[in-house]
Amino acid sequence: MDQATLKTTQLGATGLEITRVGFGAWAIGGAGWEFGWGAQDDDDSIAAIHRALQLGVNWIDTAAVYGLGHSEEVVRRALEGVQPRPYVFTKASRVDGGGGRVVSSLERDSIRREVEASLSRLGVDVIDLYQIHWPRPDEDLEEGWSTFAELKAQGLVRHIGVSNFDVAQVRRAQAIAAVETLQPPYSLVTPAAEREILPFARSEGIGVIVYAPMSSGLLTGAMTRERIASLPDDDWRKRDARFQEPALSEHLATVARLQAVAERHDTTAGAVAIAWTLQNPAVDGAIVGFRRPEQVDPLVVAANLELTPEDLAEIAAA
Repeated sequence: MDQATLKTTQLGATGLEITRVGFGAWAIGGAGWEFGWGAQDDDDSIAAIHRALQLGVNWIDTAAVYGLGHSEEVVRRALEGVQPRPYVFTKASRVDGGGGRVVSSLERDSIRREVEASLSRLGVDVIDLYQIHWPRPDEDLEEGWSTFAELKAQGLVRHIGVSNFDVAQVRRAQAIAAVETLQPPYSLVTPAAEREILPFARSEGIGVIVYAPMSSGLLTGAMTRERIASLPDDDWRKRDARFQEPALSEHLATVARLQAVAERHDTTAGAVAIAWTLQNPAVDGAIVGFRRPEQVDPLVVAANLELTPEDLAEIAAA
């Protein structure tokens, strides 16, 4: 695969032409905080970013809280001297609560401190897309979104969006300033976004990039009971109900169906899981996390993978 073959689409009304798969930088934040994925080698992270860019991926999604700033620093290192530079998306509202804990703030002064810190860590003059990470605390949503509108007006960020919002929360934000993008979780394991938020985003012309399309590695085909048992204690997935019984058996049965479809397309279960999210007409792009360069090639092909009605029916079969 080369750059000429990776499919792109418009991200809502932003004017940004994005590849249908983007680089997710949560796991490369490393360990030392409550939502870490265990120890991570920064050289592996940088090599993974470089491989994704080599294959044509043109956007990276990170957040200030990933590794308590470390993910953004790694992204900066990876992009030094890279031309053309990919779009860089990041998020605010989740902050260091001390002792590796994370707390939420949508207060104006906190967000302004966050954006300055993110600009510095990323080594950029302007952030391409700035997103409220979580709408918490809910009562401060208006203050937070008003601050985001200020940042856009001041030219510190080009576009503004939200993550993990429900329809009512998006409407409250829209009363203040246009919500340009939306980032919900969406996968075969977590399809709830199909009910309200994705149809709403499509009707409103809001760009959508979904996160965890492989359900944080559960649908890759590489996740077994033995591997889950051997995850380090500082990997948050070890405590997640999706990775434990009784849910685990159901999810591994889904993986088996994905693998059957993957064999027909000469690809991987993970790529099929990602492509499944991209077939929803509301979805512009999927955020895919990579920790090592060898993980990139088998998954970015999801951007070009066209699933047939028969494939979709087989995947859906209980």
